[in-house]
Amino acid sequence: MSVLQNIPAIIRVMIVFVLVLFLIRRKLSLGHAFLLGAILLSILFGLMPTAMIGSMAESIVYPKTLSLALIVSLILILSSSMELAGQMQRLLENFKGLITNIRINLIVFPALIGLLPMPGGAIFSAPMVKDLGRKSGFSGDKLSFINYWFRHIWEYCWPLYPGVLLATILADLNILNLVFFMFPITILAVFFGYWPLRGLHQTPEDNTSNNADPTVWPFFREMTPILVVIFLGLGMGIFFSYLFPGLSISKEIGLILALFMAIGLVWHKNTFTKLQIWKVLSDPQNLNMIYIVASILIFKGILEDSHAVEAISNELIMLKVPLMLITVILPLLVGLITGITIAFVGVTLPILIPLIHSLGETNFMLPYVMLTIVCGFAGVLLSPLHLCFILSNEYFNTSMGPVYRHLWLLCVCLISSGIAYFLISHWILKII
Repeated sequence: MSVLQNIPAIIRVMIVFVLVLFLIRRKLSLGHAFLLGAILLSILFGLMPTAMIGSMAESIVYPKTLSLALIVSLILILSSSMELAGQMQRLLENFKGLITNIRINLIVFPALIGLLPMPGGAIFSAPMVKDLGRKSGFSGDKLSFINYWFRHIWEYCWPLYPGVLLATILADLNILNLVFFMFPITILAVFFGYWPLRGLHQTPEDNTSNNADPTVWPFFREMTPILVVIFLGLGMGIFFSYLFPGLSISKEIGLILALFMAIGLVWHKNTFTKLQIWKVLSDPQNLNMIYIVASILIFKGILEDSHAVEAISNELIMLKVPLMLITVILPLLVGLITGITIAFVGVTLPILIPLIHSLGETNFMLPYVMLTIVCGFAGVLLSPLHLCFILSNEYFNTSMGPVYRHLWLLCVCLISSGIAYFLISHWILKII
C-alpha cells in the first residue's frame, strides 16, 4: 500500500477513470463499470474492505439516493406507458395543423418527443420529420441532423432527464434554480439549430392539414400527464419544502407524488390491462437504471471517504491548473467517449464538486455545473456511440460524416456560449 500512496493522486484517479471508460466502451453495464471503478479506487487509496463496504452501504441508503432512484424509475415507467398506449403518437398527430409554418413544425415534432426521456427517442420522431421534410428539398443528412438536434434541446434543463436530476443531487442544488439557470442554453440550442433552416421556403402544400378546423384542446389533453408532472410536481415540491424545511428530500417527494398521479392518469385514460401494466413494470431497463444511479452514488461516496478528491485538490492547487479548463475538457472527453449523459455527469461531477469547494468557488456552483453539462452534452452529441445518432442516421439512410458537417460547428457554438455564460454569470455573482 505504501508504494501506491507514493503515486500522485491524479494518476491513481486517472487509472480508475480510464478503467471505467474502457469498460463502458467494451459494452459493460454502466452500473458494473462504476461499481468496479469504486472498488479499484478503494484499493488504490488504501481504503480497508470494511470501510469500503460501509461507504457503499451508506451511499445506497442515503435518502437522496433512494429518492433519485425512485424518480428515475417512475419517469421511465411514465415514458414507457405513454409510448405503449400510443399517446405520444396521438400528441404529435393532434399538433398537426395547429401551426402551418414548416420550419416551426420541423423543430417542434422532435422537441415534443424530447420532453420524455426514452432511449433512442430520435427514431420515434424521425417519421414525422421525414414527412414534413419531403417537400423541403433537404437531403437525408440534413433531416437526420434536424431530427437529432431538436430531439435533444431539453437535456440541458428539463427536470425529467436523469442527467439533470443526478446533477442536482451530486451538487446539492435546488432543482428549480438549476432549471432556470440552464434554460437559456436550451433557447440558444433552438436558435443555433434554427439557423440551418433559414433556406427553407414555404410551399402551398405545407399549409394543408388533415384537420380542417384544428383545435388546441386534443393536443393539451394528450399532453396532460407531462403537464401534471411539471407543474404539479414542482408546485408540490415547493409546498413540501416550506411545510417540512428540515426534510432533505421534501422537493423530491412532490415530484414523486406527481409522477404517480401522471402514471395513474395514463393507465386509467388508456384502460391499461394487468398484462400491459406488468409489461411496463417488469421492464429490465427500470431496474438497470436504478442500479446505475446507485453505482454512481457509491462511486461518489468512495471518492469522498477515501480522501481521493482531497488529495487531487491539493495537487491541482500546487500545479495551478485552472478549474474552468478542467470543467470544460473533462466532461467533453467523457461525453465524447461514452455518448451517455448520465455517464459524464456521474464520472466528472464527483471529481469537480469537491474541487469547487476546496478552491473557494462554492458560491459559483451553478455556473460550474452549467458549464459541465454544456460541455459534457456537446461531447455526447458528437459521440459516434450515441444511440439516437446511430438510429437517426440509419432511418434517413445517411452516414455520420455528412451529419457531422452540420453538427460540429453548432457544438462549438454551444461550448463557446457556455463559456461566455459562465464568465458573465461568475462575474455577476462575484460582485453581488
